[in-house]
Amino acid sequence: MDNSESKRKMLDWIGYFALRCVICVIQCVSLETCDRVSRVIAKILADWIPLRRRITDENLHRVYGSISEAHKSLLRQQMWHHLMLMVCEIAHAPRKIHRYNYKNHFYMHRKSEVLTAMLDLRPTILVTGHFGNFEVAGYTVGLLGTPTTTIARPLDNPYINEFVQDFRGRAGQRLLPKEGSSVQVQELLEDGGSLAILADQHAGGKGVWVEFFGHATSCHKALALFVLSSGAPMVVNYTRRLDRPLKFELGLIGVADPKLIDAPNPPDYLKSVHDLTEWYNNCMEEMIRLAPEQYWWLHRRWREVPDKVLRRLENRKARKLKQAA
Repeated sequence: MDNSESKRKMLDWIGYFALRCVICVIQCVSLETCDRVSRVIAKILADWIPLRRRITDENLHRVYGSISEAHKSLLRQQMWHHLMLMVCEIAHAPRKIHRYNYKNHFYMHRKSEVLTAMLDLRPTILVTGHFGNFEVAGYTVGLLGTPTTTIARPLDNPYINEFVQDFRGRAGQRLLPKEGSSVQVQELLEDGGSLAILADQHAGGKGVWVEFFGHATSCHKALALFVLSSGAPMVVNYTRRLDRPLKFELGLIGVADPKLIDAPNPPDYLKSVHDLTEWYNNCMEEMIRLAPEQYWWLHRRWREVPDKVLRRLENRKARKLKQAA
């Protein structure tokens, strides 16, 4: 083992030790205290420390236009408060949420539709974004006897990665890496399993380009391909925090069911990979509007767009307007 590898391993261990110390402190205090401390930390991160300030402000400007500095500051504070409180909720969830009291923590919006999709014998594609507390949602869904398999990039720190995977797996949730898991995904869908995906991640130049809040962004083709090739319904859902910590609304925005392709008048969003990708991004916009402060505005959702992509999107928009007229 050379010096650089030994140093990296030591830094990884120090980072893991620091995280476990923070988790221990969080678990020793009440969630009400966590909430108050999170607000103080959020104020510091939003206004005093320029941590991802430029990216956050650029994203807010894209979506909301020329809002005042006071409004930007408020949204930054609310976002950081949500992120800090999210960590606290993850630390407390295994001790406070179990299958006999989950109703004290979750209100299910459109409950019958959510359960129908989850209990369908066909495979299910669960789509959400970096919104609300999706980590606690994955944990709780597993407690209810409908565990999901999630595609996620492994963390750079192997010790922290193992710790996070242990939390996700306590209730039966399974993790697959973003790279090299296509065979496992295919087997999961053939067995009628549930695949959960954070769909608001940039896919690079080879992705499907659609508009998200009016600006072009690249999305992975695989999500729509999974649905159209396997016959799995796509369920766009969210987990929005309500009036207090660990109190959520588990909601449903929409369901894209491939069996409607054979209907007399099939929905337009099932016609192609691009149409379906555009549909679930519109659903995620609707989701974020429910509580904009619970979206990760520091996330690099929008990046440089090739000129040919912009022209193609403009032509597509013009064709749709012509058809609507």
